Amino acid sequence: MTALFAFCLGAVLPPADGLPGAKDCDPSGFLRRLKKESPLVFRLSFYLSAWVLVISPLITVFLPLPAFLLPKSLLDAHVMRMSRSRLYGLRQALLMVKTVAGMCWGADPQVRRALGLKPYGEDPGTWRTD
Repeated sequence: MTALFAFCLGAVLPPADGLPGAKDCDPSGFLRRLKKESPLVFRLSFYLSAWVLVISPLITVFLPLPAFLLPKSLLDAHVMRMSRSRLYGLRQALLMVKTVAGMCWGADPQVRRALGLKPYGEDPGTWRTD
């Protein structure tokens, strides 16, 4: 499953203008931390949204294939059409996946270096309560 969710992160945030994409930012490690640290309802929303992205090419690009079997150009078209869909559920699913992809991408040290920012320090874990 982690590979499928990592695929979704890379699909919505591909490399561009010399910056790495989400697939280049250790999405598997990020997803392990997300599973460990995020609330259940957030994780379930992300997982459901990722599945919507995977199974909805029939609605957007009119092909009965899962998103991971689409060629790059059709995958890009699929994601773009999800973002402009009149169906609120498709747009909202894409927004959820993009939010998680942005969290993965924005915290990555190589991305922060490319943007001229210092890497984040180690998470002190001070916000958590038991």
